[in-house]
Amino acid sequence: QVQLVESGGGLVQPGGSLNLSCAASGNIFVIYVMGWYRQDPGKQRELVATITAGGITNYTDSVKGRFTISRDDAKNTIYLQMNNLKPEDTAVYHCHAEGLFTDYSDIYTWGHGTQVTVSP
Repeated sequence: QVQLVESGGGLVQPGGSLNLSCAASGNIFVIYVMGWYRQDPGKQRELVATITAGGITNYTDSVKGRFTISRDDAKNTIYLQMNNLKPEDTAVYHCHAEGLFTDYSDIYTWGHGTQVTVSP
C-alpha cells in the first residue's frame, strides 16, 4: 500500500500564501507523477498542478503565475507554494500519485485532502 500524507492547509486572507506538502510512503518502486487536485462541495474535482519524475509541470490556467509545484524525489514528497490566494481558491486540496509498487503493480492513489479557505 501507499500512503499520501498532506499538510499545510488552513485559513488565509485574500492575497496571502500557503505551502502544501504531500509525502508518499510505502512499497514504492517509482512514482511517475504526483499532483494536486481540488474540490468544492457539489463540484467536480479539478486539476490544480502536476509534476512528473522528470520535473515537467502542468498547471490549470487559473493558478498559473501564482502557484508553484515542486518535488523532492529522495523524500517522495511534493510541495505546492500558493501565493496571491483568492477566495475562489477555497477548496479541499487532494494529493494524487501514480507509479509502481516494488512488485511492479500499479500505484494510483489519493490523499484524504487538506482544507484551504481564503476569506477576509
